[in-house]
Amino acid sequence: MLIQACPNGPRRPGAHPALPLTPDAVARDVALVVAAGAGEVHLHPKDDAGADSLSALDVAAAVTAARGAAPGVPVGVTTGAWALPDPGERVEAVRGWTVLPDHASVNWHEDGADDVAAALLDRGVRVEAGLWHLAGVAAWSASPHRDRCLRVLLELPDGLDAAAAQAEAERLLAAVGAGPPVLLHGEDGSCWPALRLAARLGLDTRIGLEDVLDLPDGSPAPDNAALVRAATAVVAAVRASDGAGG
Repeated sequence: MLIQACPNGPRRPGAHPALPLTPDAVARDVALVVAAGAGEVHLHPKDDAGADSLSALDVAAAVTAARGAAPGVPVGVTTGAWALPDPGERVEAVRGWTVLPDHASVNWHEDGADDVAAALLDRGVRVEAGLWHLAGVAAWSASPHRDRCLRVLLELPDGLDAAAAQAEAERLLAAVGAGPPVLLHGEDGSCWPALRLAARLGLDTRIGLEDVLDLPDGSPAPDNAALVRAATAVVAAVRASDGAGG
């Protein structure tokens, strides 16, 4: 079961004291989360103001920093439309990258998702399909790139308790059907229920300050490494419980 670390996300400066925004901070965090048990990382490269960026310089700096800190660990980045709303500009940004990540996420509910995915695949960058709801699943299911994706990222929205998270995940999983591997994760309040569910279902998952700022007991997370350590403990507890009940 893969635990992917997502150290920063679209969060801006001030969202958390330990949020890594600069390449040096990213490098420090990547080394720590890998030591804590993460198998790969998903980054949001930042500009000088701390906003998400798809520019060649910012992507190169973030990816190079992560690889230097954890050689051999796969590094992914976002292509979220909030960083560059125009689909054509996102495609041109990808075509201009000088340092390529191992993979990149593409949100299929966003305009131009197929074109962005094609640009990534043409450059040898593997694609994670970000699916947030049934409309996104439908768009991805109709895509010519569906079967070329590395994995599906199923994201559950904030505010779901364990029962609601399971119901929503089952609905999305049924719609996705057979295909690439699934990584299940949640946002803020649904994060830990989604992670526990992923462990029960044997799905990959992710954790980091992009997704949640609190530990499972509700206390503030000091940093990304603490979140990864908590996630590995939750996964181990779920597996032990399932084994005891089996």
